[in-house]
Amino acid sequence: MATGPALPSTPEPLPLGALSDPILVDPGPRLLRAVVEAYREAAPALADPSVADLASGANEDGGDSSDPSNLPTLKAFAGERAVDAATAGFGPASRLAALVDAGVVDLRVLDAPQPNPVLAGEETGFALVESQDCEAVGAPSRWHRVGGDASLRERYASGFADAEPYRLRTPTRRRVHEGFADRCDESVAAAVLRALDVTEESEEADRAVDSELPTDSPDPEETRVRAYAVGAREKVLDRTLRRACEDAGLGSPSTFTRVKRLLREADLIETVSEPQPVGRPRERLAARGALEAAETPAETVAAVRGVTE
Repeated sequence: MATGPALPSTPEPLPLGALSDPILVDPGPRLLRAVVEAYREAAPALADPSVADLASGANEDGGDSSDPSNLPTLKAFAGERAVDAATAGFGPASRLAALVDAGVVDLRVLDAPQPNPVLAGEETGFALVESQDCEAVGAPSRWHRVGGDASLRERYASGFADAEPYRLRTPTRRRVHEGFADRCDESVAAAVLRALDVTEESEEADRAVDSELPTDSPDPEETRVRAYAVGAREKVLDRTLRRACEDAGLGSPSTFTRVKRLLREADLIETVSEPQPVGRPRERLAARGALEAAETPAETVAAVRGVTE
């Protein structure tokens, strides 16, 4: 392919498709995020589909740059701590999850740290050293390629084959959308994703994760609270909402019993019984207070901020 994901390296970006069956060994959080961002730029409808993409079914039939078969595959051999830091927050984690689900990235657990990150294909490989000029706040990271050793890949190939796959707990945006669209409807699915896309402009959001990366996306608990709050604003049946959250990969129904309790204790939701001709009444959720008054995704997020504390 003429264009595709490229590693931000010096003296010029390195297309990952230029390497045969590449393996990336021991990337730090910044390097792992940079690789995911490279795929996101090359295939946004795959890695980070918009609400419009999902509503229209973009990338379901393939045929464009977002088709996984048009993208170079990458074996990523990474330490758990680095993956945890690189995937802090729903946004970064869901993007990597999308690449893993599509088979574009094969992510496995590396037990022992290496002297430097390594990127190697069948014909050549090299160590990667982060540029010193990237230490300035806000400066984009770039990596120097050091050496050119054709045997590098074989040093790690057998260990990678024996390693355990890394189990990402965060679902893809596509799975979240499908879970809520199937159980509720498209408007609820879109509202949930728009709430999850709200970023936090605060001191806490600007602090680095493990002194490596900032994150402004919601953490898993915040993600669950936002999703459930949106369901309450949309007046979804309690049982239906719990099942939608489960289908979306956000947690079990029992997890959302606790989330419901937190929102009720904050006086942000209530339930309204609906008598049925046969059987027990159904419980429909309703928003209260600041959540009921919220008119935008940002106001919805502001209304539930601090509920998890």
